[in-house]
Amino acid sequence: MAIIKPFRALRPQPQLAKQVASLPYDVLNSAEAKIAAQGNSHTFLHITKSEIDLSDKIDIHSAEVYAQAKDNLDAFIKRDVLFRESKPCYYIYQLIMNGRSQTGLVCVSSVDDYENDLIKKHEFTRPEKEQDRINHIKTTGAQTGNVFLAYRNHAAVDTIINNWKQAKSPVYDFIAEDGIQHSIWIVSDSDIVDSITAVFEKEIPCTYIADGHHRAASAAKVRKQISGEVPEGANYFLTTLFPSNQLYIMDYNRVVKDLNGLSKNDFLAALSASFDVVSMGKQMVKPEQLHTMGLYVGGEWFLLTAKPGTYSNDPIGVLDVSVLQEKILGPILGILDQRTDKRIDFVGGIRGLGALEQRVDSGEMAAAISLYPVTIDQLFAIADSGNVMPPKSTWFEPKLRDGLLTHLIND
Repeated sequence: MAIIKPFRALRPQPQLAKQVASLPYDVLNSAEAKIAAQGNSHTFLHITKSEIDLSDKIDIHSAEVYAQAKDNLDAFIKRDVLFRESKPCYYIYQLIMNGRSQTGLVCVSSVDDYENDLIKKHEFTRPEKEQDRINHIKTTGAQTGNVFLAYRNHAAVDTIINNWKQAKSPVYDFIAEDGIQHSIWIVSDSDIVDSITAVFEKEIPCTYIADGHHRAASAAKVRKQISGEVPEGANYFLTTLFPSNQLYIMDYNRVVKDLNGLSKNDFLAALSASFDVVSMGKQMVKPEQLHTMGLYVGGEWFLLTAKPGTYSNDPIGVLDVSVLQEKILGPILGILDQRTDKRIDFVGGIRGLGALEQRVDSGEMAAAISLYPVTIDQLFAIADSGNVMPPKSTWFEPKLRDGLLTHLIND
């Protein structure tokens, strides 16, 4: 069964919450983070993307960057931008995007559960991204990034959370610059806290990583690397748990740097062995069903429809991310491992198809591929079967904000 605990969060003063809250570290690149942080000395980007306070020429994975993150975190605490909760609590986190609301429970989850597969995975991780978070956690002593977990919705948990929201006022409630409303309630009543813990321990058999595979893997590896007695805080990692009936998965698209020596026409000819290829001209292609993809190359969009017999019906093989790897990336483009090959990059669906066009039209990339999103039922089925999808197969929206609730591991 799922082991979760309340924790003493490091969190911002209520009047500073909107300024502190920042998009997750892996959503923004360094240049975007630097622009987002302009004029805001309180943004948590100074901790999660601390390279913005150093030379533009610095290696973002250098020891100096992690040391700067630690210095900035200490400064936020010293300036009383952030303070530590007086007792362990649970937190309720509600996000509203485009009128759609979803509510999760912020807690710390067991590293043992992660290692024993009671926290189920559905994606492979990328080694360099793991190492980045390991270095950040070890240097700062903090888990600054939230792992987004899902669980099959449970009536008792729904009731507890809904009753608390109706009876109490949120400690944070603001609309971010992107129009998403963020509200957080503190659950401090000992009886309610114990009830929540008990429901998960007795009635929730497992949870599923929806977003944050690298953060979870890094937390587990940090614990293994601690010499001597392991602090209790390192046995847990920061998570927000959402019931499955509230989750929304978006597409997660790809861009590739080159066509592996092929011309545009040769590339299209190679694709025709496994796909029906139809030119759509300038009309962007957002796939509306499984086994269809959009391709943007040479200033032109194409609709790709996988031919019957080119994919299997097992939980992994039926997915378009698998068809993409097995029929395009591997055999045609020579990209055998999406985790390590520098010729491929990933673009979350929230950025829109225009972002794909922009990266190709700029000359940075040679082609872009838009995909149909994985469903929550597929995610659960894959995790339950013990299988793993290719990396970056799911993109969840809206994104939790960093900085509102941080877990310190050295307790």
